[in-house]
Amino acid sequence: MSRTWLLPLSALAVSGLLVHAASGRTGAPAQLTADEQRAGWTPLFDGSTLGGWRGYKRADAAGTRWKVEAGALTLPPNDGQDTRGALDIVSVATFARFDLRWEWRIAQGGNSGVKYFVLEDRDAAIGHEYQLIDDERHPDAKIGPHRQTAAFYDVLAAADRPVKPAGEWNTSRVLVDGSSVGHWLNERRVLQYQLGSPALRAAIGKSKFKGIERFGTVQDGHILLQDHGDQIWFRNVRIRRIE
Repeated sequence: MSRTWLLPLSALAVSGLLVHAASGRTGAPAQLTADEQRAGWTPLFDGSTLGGWRGYKRADAAGTRWKVEAGALTLPPNDGQDTRGALDIVSVATFARFDLRWEWRIAQGGNSGVKYFVLEDRDAAIGHEYQLIDDERHPDAKIGPHRQTAAFYDVLAAADRPVKPAGEWNTSRVLVDGSSVGHWLNERRVLQYQLGSPALRAAIGKSKFKGIERFGTVQDGHILLQDHGDQIWFRNVRIRRIE
């Protein structure tokens, strides 16, 4: 679900053997093989620090609730004692055409998201959100498929989604090539849309983003990891620019 929007990035390059450059590599912390490096992949999370990430409209990630545990970037649940509010993190770099891949798992009843095309000239961290949620337990997922896992949150539903239960690792991908945008879940493409198209404009017109200037047409911005107050884990977050 949507709330505030942030996401950062970090740089690390390690050599090794290519196994699954085109699909999600499960298990290993954020390390790139030599072939992946040659193909232009860059880690957005180095497996040990918050380097490359910062808070939305902040100079760094200090003061956020995000932490690194066992090679994963995680957000502990907010027990109500933390009064700092939602503290999304964004990538330091911006991206226009890209192939973004990551692994994630979410706690039971959890809600979060990965946003792209996030701008900092807005009051809120608005962007196109790849929804991450416990479809079985979170009430927002019961509103409809446009608020379920892998959807373009509140705008377009994903179809035929091979989502794994809360607590298990999933792989996700967002591919932006020109005006074409695709969402993948566990190696299956589940959503495809065109930026600026009549179909997208119509869907936005029925969403909570109706009337937001440039929403659905912006083709450059930060990547954001959402703090929705629920626990989530990320690993093997990497990106490749498409020239």
